[in-house]
Amino acid sequence: MPDVMSSSRLVGVGVGPGDPELVTVKGVNALRAADVVVVPVMDTGEQGRAEATVLHYVPQEKVVRVVFALNERSDHARREAAWDAAGERVAQLLRTHGSVAFATIGDPNVYSTFTYLAHTIGGLVPDVVVETVPGITAMQDLAARSGAVLTEGTEPLTLVPVTAGSAVLKDALNGPGTVVAYKFGRQAGEVAEALRETGRIEDAVWGSALGLDGESIQSAAELDGAPLPYLSTLIAPARRDGTRGGKL
Repeated sequence: MPDVMSSSRLVGVGVGPGDPELVTVKGVNALRAADVVVVPVMDTGEQGRAEATVLHYVPQEKVVRVVFALNERSDHARREAAWDAAGERVAQLLRTHGSVAFATIGDPNVYSTFTYLAHTIGGLVPDVVVETVPGITAMQDLAARSGAVLTEGTEPLTLVPVTAGSAVLKDALNGPGTVVAYKFGRQAGEVAEALRETGRIEDAVWGSALGLDGESIQSAAELDGAPLPYLSTLIAPARRDGTRGGKL
């Protein structure tokens, strides 16, 4: 058993939006160097994107599936209980193995479950060393696949989780820069309405299952209000006049 006081190490590894080729070299090395790799799963048990990506680089026997209430927003007590249980499981792994990697889709510092896990572990294993390895985000992947330019010159970039409400999105769309919306699938109708009201729908693009079977990348102008996959991403580029370097 390792000396927890001196050697426990928890590393949050961003494994990108789903395409296994978009994991960084540093991310792959961190996954392979860890004694075990934790992947989050919903209580329904199906394989998630993080797990599918990890299995391209490490053997199944090194992967530990830990249940998180990833889709729980209404039942606060259930969500907290799931975080506590997951934290205790990972703390046990740290006491046994010393080096644990946690794989998260996207980046571990951008709307990631790893944030909550690290906070919980800090209370259970106070001397653990917590590190993160950045990952490619869904907005970067969608920009690359769709040709949408995220920022030019002095343009700001606003990232909005639509789970915060469509009003927050509308406020951002009324601003001057590019707006990216995450997790908007269930509120696709409200998002389309906000885009039309602010005159931003024509240049906007959305995508889901990027780099995976079933990938969909479409113009936001085609949104008809029907629900989309939960992890859909939208980019509404800044208003531009078409000149080169116009906002430098």
